Amino acid sequence: MNSPLIVEMVGSTAVLTLNRPQQRNALDLSLREALADAVPRLRDDRNVRAVVITGAGGHFCAGADVKLLADAQASQRDVFEGRERVRRFRLWVDELIDLEKPVIAAIEGHAVGAGLSLALAADIVLAAPSARFCAVFARIGYVPDMGAMYLLPRAIGLARAKELVFSARMVDAQEAQRIGLVQAIHPAHGLREAALALAARFEHAPLGALGIAKQMMNRAFETDRRMVFEYEALAQSLCRESDFHREAVARFTTKQAPLFDWGRGPSMPPVSGETT
Repeated sequence: MNSPLIVEMVGSTAVLTLNRPQQRNALDLSLREALADAVPRLRDDRNVRAVVITGAGGHFCAGADVKLLADAQASQRDVFEGRERVRRFRLWVDELIDLEKPVIAAIEGHAVGAGLSLALAADIVLAAPSARFCAVFARIGYVPDMGAMYLLPRAIGLARAKELVFSARMVDAQEAQRIGLVQAIHPAHGLREAALALAARFEHAPLGALGIAKQMMNRAFETDRRMVFEYEALAQSLCRESDFHREAVARFTTKQAPLFDWGRGPSMPPVSGETT
């Protein structure tokens, strides 16, 4: 039996490939459990400098497995049981959203329902022209979940988010880029390579500083301005004592090449893999 999630290392980038292509990578219990197992390991592995999430078979993720929804409805005896089932997703999704490493989603085909939520959990979204996004939940009388009601308004603005949720309409790659859901579009044959090349640029990045910045920006909408200033002051004091900062300043004063230079993208590293 094929693994529902393939985890491989490409240099210092962890690539997570949703691997249920016959079901357009719909999230069944096995895939959810595999993701719940993989995300904490990404956090703890110091060799992982960035993460790419993608899907097998020309699609990203078609959302929750419909059969799983039907089975849950048939077996559920209490409304609060359903609530707890959904709340269990929060543990790994929340950890993915706050993962203190750059997370890149590479989208082909459908990213709908929970698949849209998973894409929104990434920091940067790249798409092929075939990509299609949909907050499909209203079509089955659901509300967005897996963090979508928090993430979608922050990605594209409240009014646009309401329109997509209320209409449950499909959005193509071009519109998704125009409204800020997607940062760049690449040909399908080069999408994975583009995502890996972007991830590789973070190999020598100050992950401690970027991680703190990510945490602060993730909370910026519910934090007042003066509190952000306080957080910035605390974070800057911490970063000033880091080895990275000391080395970067020393290199600057002695006119050496910087540790982290976005313009000097590294060559494509080798692949090593495992499955989950």
